[in-house]
Amino acid sequence: MPRGYQRAPSTEEATAEIPAEKKLLHPNYPFLMSSKGLNAFELEEDEDEGSDLDDQLAFSISNDVLVDAKEVSLGELIGEGSSSKVYKGLWILWMIYRFRKVQPVSVKIFQSQRVSSIEQKRKFEREVLLLSKIKHDNIVQFIGACIKPKLMIVTELMEGDTLHKFMLSNRPNPLDLKLSISFALDIARGMEFLNANGIIHRDLKPSNMLLTKDQKHVKLADFGLAREETKGFMTCEAGTYRWMAPEIFSHEALQVGEKKLYDHKVDVYSFAIVFWELLTNRIPFKGKNNICVAYAASKNQRPSLDNLPPGVGCLLEACWDADPKARPEFKEITVSLEKLLRSLCSDDDATEDLTISLVQEPRVVYDFPKLKTTSKKKKKKKNKVMNMMAPFLKIFTDCIPK
Repeated sequence: MPRGYQRAPSTEEATAEIPAEKKLLHPNYPFLMSSKGLNAFELEEDEDEGSDLDDQLAFSISNDVLVDAKEVSLGELIGEGSSSKVYKGLWILWMIYRFRKVQPVSVKIFQSQRVSSIEQKRKFEREVLLLSKIKHDNIVQFIGACIKPKLMIVTELMEGDTLHKFMLSNRPNPLDLKLSISFALDIARGMEFLNANGIIHRDLKPSNMLLTKDQKHVKLADFGLAREETKGFMTCEAGTYRWMAPEIFSHEALQVGEKKLYDHKVDVYSFAIVFWELLTNRIPFKGKNNICVAYAASKNQRPSLDNLPPGVGCLLEACWDADPKARPEFKEITVSLEKLLRSLCSDDDATEDLTISLVQEPRVVYDFPKLKTTSKKKKKKKNKVMNMMAPFLKIFTDCIPK
C-alpha cells in the first residue's frame, strides 16, 4: 500500500457512518453507477467458482503494487474478453486523519474458470510487472493489482471509450485528417517508449486503445499479450489476425508450444494497419475471415492506398513492408508524423491568416473615413461650446481690475 495511507476502517466502523438506506450497497462508499454497487470483495457466486487458484506458481509481485480489494468498488460492466471482464469502479482510500480519497478507475477481473490457473497466473503476473514499470502520457496509468479474492488489475478510468467505438460512431464518414494523424502520433509515441524499454505489445488494435474524456488523445491499454523482447523465439500467432504481422503467422503445422523468431517490428506492422483505419475509417481486409486475412498478408496483400492524403502512402508502405528489417523504428515514425501534422497546421494557419487579411483590409479602408468624420464632429462640437462660453468670458474679463 502506498506510503501516507492506512487501511480502510472495518466494515462496522464504516457502516456506522452511512445512512441506513445506503448500507445495501458498499460498506465504505455508496457506489451508484450500477444497481449492484458491488465491492470487489463481494463478487457474485457464479463468478466465485474456481476462484481458489492453486498455489503451484508463486507470484513475484511486490507488495508496493498491491491494493486491498475492499478498497475497490465495482460498477457497470464496460468490456469483456476471452478470459477477463472490465468494470467501471471507484478506488476508495482512507488517508491520514480519516480523510477519504475517491478515484474513478477501471477494474480488469480475470475469469479463472475459462483458462487454467497456471496459464492465467503467468499472464496476470506478466501484465502487472510490465504495467508497474511503465509511466507515459500515452499509456494507461497503472494503479495497482489484487491477488485475492480475484486476480484484478486496477488502472485509471478512460472516459472517452475505445478508439474502435469512436470510429464506429463516425462511420461511414472518415475522421478529421488532423485528428487521425494526431491519434496516430499518440500511438507512435507510446510505442516508441515501449520499444525503447524492450517491450513488445503484440496486440495493437483500436479496441485496445482508449480515448481521453475530450476524445482528443489516445492511450495504449490491454497488455495481456505484451512481453519483454528477447533475441530468441516467441509465441507464434500472438495477437489478432486482422492486425497481425505476417511473420507471426505459421504457414506449416507446429508442435504444441512451438515458437517463432520475430522482434518488435511486428508492432510497426500492426500500427500501419491501425493508421490506415484512422485515415479511412474502414475495416482492414473487410469480408475476410482469419484464415483468409493471414493468407492475404503472407502474400503481401495490403489495404488499398487509393484516395489517401499525399505523404502518408509511402509511410504506410514502409511500415507494413513484408521484410521486418525494412520497417522503420517508432522514433522515425514519430518524427514523420510530427512533420506531417505541422505541415497541416501551418497550411491551416496560412489559410486563416489570408482570410483574416482579406476581411480586415476593406474594414481598415472602411474605418478610416469614419475616424475622420468622428474627428470633425468633435472639432465642431468644441467650437460650438467655445462660442457659447464667449459672452461669459467677456463679462468675467471686464470685472477683473486693470
